[in-house]
Amino acid sequence: MNDAALIGLGPMGAPIARHIAEHGYALQVWNRTAEKAEAFRGTAKVATDPADLAATVVISALPDVDQLSELAPSSVLEQWARSGTRYLLVLSTTSPDKILSLAARAAAYGICVVDAPMSGGDAGAQAGTLSLMVGADPADFAQLRPLLETFASTVQNMGPTGSGAVAKLCNQVVVAGTLVALAESLDLARRAGLSQAQLVEVLRGGLAASAVLDLKAQKLLERDYALGGSAVNQLKDLRYAVGFGNRLGAELPVTRETTSLFEAAVRTGLGEKDHSVVQELLRSAPRD
Repeated sequence: MNDAALIGLGPMGAPIARHIAEHGYALQVWNRTAEKAEAFRGTAKVATDPADLAATVVISALPDVDQLSELAPSSVLEQWARSGTRYLLVLSTTSPDKILSLAARAAAYGICVVDAPMSGGDAGAQAGTLSLMVGADPADFAQLRPLLETFASTVQNMGPTGSGAVAKLCNQVVVAGTLVALAESLDLARRAGLSQAQLVEVLRGGLAASAVLDLKAQKLLERDYALGGSAVNQLKDLRYAVGFGNRLGAELPVTRETTSLFEAAVRTGLGEKDHSVVQELLRSAPRD
């Protein structure tokens, strides 16, 4: 397997596409905003329509399955199958139900859906060090692993199709909860007259250290909310986690409160900013 096609050249998809091409794969790309795809001309074949993609693996780096389903109705899946597509690899964070529904629809055309949601943010995508949580049959995982390792340093097969989506929701519970805890910690320090920058260094040196702290500290300290991952996408993920938790009878008390904070952030017009913007809700709370 030495060819792939990628849909979605945003902050995650564009660097992933570059890593795949740099590892010698024959690459095709498509993006809704054509200018982003044109930047790959010379590195990849630029398709003018998703239906024109013809590769063994079609990769979706779109925010959710909903956008993919819109771009790839049954007629497009049928065209991909005729062109030799064997796998549809979904990197989106989504619900297990949506992955399984897509898998059933694609299976009618002989295409295997594999979910491989990613963690590590745009920095991890740029460095090629993402963590991938994969839902796949072991034989399919073995086929796809060399491709996945072109842009990820941690690749784990969590179980059958849909298992990757579940693992990513677990991941997002930790990411969002940690981000809110950091925002609360820095707000408390600010109100007490402590140096927030010094507090960050102390946190980094102890048990409170985390990848979230490393990646988001400057955004929190400087109140610079250029994307990264958006607050509206974080809310999407948390709603999926809460919905899935409801099905399983999980309490998720911290996650439910975290979801409420992100709902407030989106309501106040902050949804398209980096998810660290949630700290602004805490900073705006009055002192007693």
